[in-house]
Amino acid sequence: MRQALEQAAQSGGDVPVGAVVVHQGRIIARAHNERELQDTPFAHAEMLAMERACRALGRRRLRDCTLYVTLEPCPMCAGAMVMAELDTCVFGAYDERQGCCGSVYDLPHDPAFYHRVQCLGGVLEKECAAQLRAFFSLRRP
Repeated sequence: MRQALEQAAQSGGDVPVGAVVVHQGRIIARAHNERELQDTPFAHAEMLAMERACRALGRRRLRDCTLYVTLEPCPMCAGAMVMAELDTCVFGAYDERQGCCGSVYDLPHDPAFYHRVQCLGGVLEKECAAQLRAFFSLRRP
């Protein structure tokens, strides 16, 4: 999670969210939010990290991988985790507005979907939340 926090710090003018994907104990992909940089709503840290992990492994399934992300994934990212057949998602701060790994909804465990993703939230939660609060305090006085 500390590596994900380092990625979040590189988000520039975007919401500081960072992610890393681990496979067999080794980080194979890193990313931070690039929505503003790429001018697209799809460039979330999780999406970029999972896409890079698929490229690194040369396959579309991430069954034996763990995603570490500083903020609870939104519906788009939680859905992508299911579609990628990710094993585990470990996240830091909970997102009471859009979080879909238990806060607002629990998409990775919805019985309508074939694959289930194990989720663990609150890892280094204070550090992750502080990074986000600092960012928003500058933009929302």
